[in-house]
Amino acid sequence: MAHASRGRFISFEGVDGAGKSTHIPWLAERLRAAGHEVIVTREPGGTPLPEKLRALLLAEAMDPLTETLLMFAARAEHVRKVILPALQRGAWVICDRFTDATRAYQGTGKGVAEELIGVLEKAVHPGLQPDLTLVFDCAYEVSRERLAGARRALDRFEREDRAFFDRVRGAYAALAKADPARMRVIDGSKPREEIKKILEDIIITY
Repeated sequence: MAHASRGRFISFEGVDGAGKSTHIPWLAERLRAAGHEVIVTREPGGTPLPEKLRALLLAEAMDPLTETLLMFAARAEHVRKVILPALQRGAWVICDRFTDATRAYQGTGKGVAEELIGVLEKAVHPGLQPDLTLVFDCAYEVSRERLAGARRALDRFEREDRAFFDRVRGAYAALAKADPARMRVIDGSKPREEIKKILEDIIITY
């Protein structure tokens, strides 16, 4: 639970195609209707420099270590210029991915050492974790079907093979099991209205 003197930090996580990004605008409006200031942001991204890094990360093939360092470089700017100032003034921050994504994608997915990710995490955002993380999960077949219907070119993470998808999915499951107080797994294959009800129940109890 977040400290009463600051806002709340909610992250959305999950495999590509699980539908997390679909539900962020709805949750933001739900919280605004309840009287909260809500900042919606994303990783990598959130300010002009991290958005430039995002374009590189999603398009350019690179070594997993380079990828990890760029993710944390973008995160350092994002945390200092967007997330912390918003939390300090009492706003709620909804972020599409945070450091759990780095552990799942660059760590388990691509083999970057957890020890390195831990060191970078402590350097970039010491003591800052989401208060609540909503992990959207779905089967590979559901992911492929949804991404095939996307009206845009897929980025290089979305184009990864099934083995990579399975590693990332397994990583999220392990992270959620290790931190059940913070992370809630949501079946992203359920109908949209059913997921909204699940989110509503989580926020009410939260």
